[in-house]
Amino acid sequence: PRLLSQFFFADERVTRVVAEINGLDAELDPQQYLVLLNQLHLSQAHLLAVLERIMEECIPTQRHSRDYLVKFPEELLVDNLGNHMLFAAECLLAGTFLEVEESDGAQLRPQARNLLCSLELVRTVLREQSLSQPSSYPEPVQAVLIQFDRLFAEFELSYVSSLVAVKSPDEIYRQQEIIVLFCETVERALHLGYLTQEMIDGYEPLLMFTIPRLAIISGLLIYPEGPLSLERSPEEMSRVFSPFYNLLKKIRDLLRVLSAEELCLLERSLCTAE
Repeated sequence: PRLLSQFFFADERVTRVVAEINGLDAELDPQQYLVLLNQLHLSQAHLLAVLERIMEECIPTQRHSRDYLVKFPEELLVDNLGNHMLFAAECLLAGTFLEVEESDGAQLRPQARNLLCSLELVRTVLREQSLSQPSSYPEPVQAVLIQFDRLFAEFELSYVSSLVAVKSPDEIYRQQEIIVLFCETVERALHLGYLTQEMIDGYEPLLMFTIPRLAIISGLLIYPEGPLSLERSPEEMSRVFSPFYNLLKKIRDLLRVLSAEELCLLERSLCTAE
């Protein structure tokens, strides 16, 4: 159950697979080479997962901030992002630029080199610690982990920033505005009886359509200074809504001519229509 013991065996697995790859002629047996590459990917992912748990146990208050993750596109926030970063660093150090421009890759190589050197030091130190005192983390071990955690975070941010357009602070704020709008929309819908708490607690599938529809009306009429404010230019709106700027203006103009009773009837119909 000790994490250092788990790390020792995970590290052994990575070392063994690497040795098998180095001893194989990929041109003579390409199929076996692909099998071993997949095994390496899985074993490295397991090693990083154990290392992550060790850092949470050993240096929980000294971890490098990961606040930058909110800037990343949601499709990148997957469980194997860390392993992908490790693979990217290995490719960069080998002079292979799979995802980034060559100029960006050249700038990232020093960071990749520092990260991989730090990982090798971590592996060495943790292996020695697991064989001597597998239940403690002395200060030198903590220092090595703190350095690796920092280098990993810095490389991750730099690499992803060169790969995709990360969200700006303004875009993050706009997304938070949308979250607030949706929360206020749900609160208003509950108050008016459009929705019930049981529907929300039971994850009623219809809500996936109902809440966004009601939020558009709320954003255009009830909270006109919020994220759907048409006083802004399309460029100043969230990318969620900016492509529909002209359509939103037409919807707002139509909503403004409705009476209170007609608006209530419309909102109730949006809660039931498919």
